[in-house]
Amino acid sequence: MRPIKSLLLLLLFSIAAASVQAQTTCLPDNCGLAKSTIEANRWPNVRPLQIDDALLGDRDYRRIEGEFSIYPAPGSENGEQFGDGFTFVTVQEQHGEWTRIGDNQWVQSAILSDPVSASRFAGVMLPTPDALPYTVAWTLTHLRGAKTPGGPESADNYLRYRYARVYIFDTVEVDGYNWYQIGPTEWVHQFKVAKILPVAKPAEVDTHKWVSVDLYEQVAIAYEGDEPVFATLISSGLEEWPTNEGVFHVYVRFTRKMMSGAYNKPDFYYLQEVPWTMFYDDQIALHGAYWHDGFGYRRSHGCVNMTVTDAHWLYNWSQSEYDWHNGDYTGPAVYVYSSGDYD
Repeated sequence: MRPIKSLLLLLLFSIAAASVQAQTTCLPDNCGLAKSTIEANRWPNVRPLQIDDALLGDRDYRRIEGEFSIYPAPGSENGEQFGDGFTFVTVQEQHGEWTRIGDNQWVQSAILSDPVSASRFAGVMLPTPDALPYTVAWTLTHLRGAKTPGGPESADNYLRYRYARVYIFDTVEVDGYNWYQIGPTEWVHQFKVAKILPVAKPAEVDTHKWVSVDLYEQVAIAYEGDEPVFATLISSGLEEWPTNEGVFHVYVRFTRKMMSGAYNKPDFYYLQEVPWTMFYDDQIALHGAYWHDGFGYRRSHGCVNMTVTDAHWLYNWSQSEYDWHNGDYTGPAVYVYSSGDYD
């Protein structure tokens, strides 16, 4: 019986070893950087933009679900009808059963949601490249890292909240995917983070200030010459309405802009007062989005969504690129590309 038992134990050991090999390409003891190195570089050397509550709260945004009508005056019977869609409006004044959302635009108060709060996420100012010893990233979900590449989340590890800023200390490939070390014994799948990956200035970019939009990482970076100065998470177009790649220029901009499209179609949208909007590719723009907090994931109709805070910063930062006195209304270049392929 002993030889059979030994064979069974050997077989079980082989299966377990194969399972470990499938999870990770290195042994736990020699994966990643040493704890002492990581502890000396625990927090990324970047500075987030300050949240301005007055800026985020300067409008009373509401959602309308289902079909709705806009009337020229309270109690009017001649309203313009709209179908079910993705609809957000701005409350300007309320009078009982009626709410004004624009000049000669009134809706019934009962169809409005409670006030919508804009995201409090903010991008970061970047130091000189030599001040960042490792790649900086944001976590995209609440998570606890695995002890080893390819392993399960460990209850012993820190709980990293969504939008936490981390360094990528090392990378190990497991079953065709990258696992990143973000702590001494913290490894996360590549889909769990969005990395800040500055790029070289393309030859086609002819402005001092310009913006790169990485569709794979869902990260935008602002540059002055060759130096990256600011980075943030974005939400670009969904597969059905992709954000086009290429080099463009901002050609017109608005502090607030009405956006509506796909009338009488399933993807109908009606968005009042979209803030800090800069059009660069026909009807595709960089702009603030007060209606969601899904930054780091594709979810738009083609535009590049940012938080109100980030869009406001980018709008003001880019102003010096224009020469109004000489009739130069061409804004900063926008380089849209993808650093990887969607799975």
